[in-house]
Amino acid sequence: MPPWIASSATNENTFSTCAKKIKKSGANVLLIQKSILRDAYNELSLHFLAKMNILVVTDVERTDVEFVCRTLGCTPVPHVDSLTPEKLGTAAHVGDVVLPGSGHKVVKFTGVANPGKTSTVLLRGSNQLVLAEANRSIHDAQCVVRSLVKERFVVAGGGAAETEASLRLRELALETTGMDSHCFKAYADALEVIPYTLAENAGLKPIEIVTELRKAHKEGMVGAGIDVKKGSISDMYDENIIQPLLVTTSAIKLATETVCMILKVDDLVVVM
Repeated sequence: MPPWIASSATNENTFSTCAKKIKKSGANVLLIQKSILRDAYNELSLHFLAKMNILVVTDVERTDVEFVCRTLGCTPVPHVDSLTPEKLGTAAHVGDVVLPGSGHKVVKFTGVANPGKTSTVLLRGSNQLVLAEANRSIHDAQCVVRSLVKERFVVAGGGAAETEASLRLRELALETTGMDSHCFKAYADALEVIPYTLAENAGLKPIEIVTELRKAHKEGMVGAGIDVKKGSISDMYDENIIQPLLVTTSAIKLATETVCMILKVDDLVVVM
């Protein structure tokens, strides 16, 4: 017997055995993770699975495996020997659905018995640039919600919180002496960079806007911030311009940790 015939027979027996194990577990839909090291499947393996009426969904991204398992209520397995009925999910129907207005197909699961607390947002765009921008916008919105869930407090936006903190630090710097006074003043100057940059990005005159903003806070207008649409100083609470407290505190903590790390550097090694 030629060696290629023997090899082909061995492959057929291996694929047939794997397909029988999958069928024995009770699975009739198989999701295969995309592999970059080797082929996760071939035409012969798909042939045996099709003969046993097993639907195969191929090239599932590795980053999506956990999400899919949580949604369908199943457990990922590294090998067919680990496949048991307890690790399977249940759905009433699985099939291809053609998206309206295009020829693209997606696999749709309906009637999931134990659906996880997940949701899917399907993005469509004319090109990859539009899709990437939409994906970034949704991710930013999710991060805002996540920040509110972790710490349920909001502060005024438009540079109001940073300006108020800067003003209080300047007052504290005048009341103290020595190195602490210089640190408080430097911290206050750093916080004012936020409204300055905001005004600069909005096409306004940053020096005039920051001066007006500082004046408004000194007069007791705690929620005063930069209204980009009006190009002036307004009460952010009245304009409903707010942001999660966690966003502001996290930025300040990370900036402080970075400065402390740099100050601990006592020498530099120049590598030529």
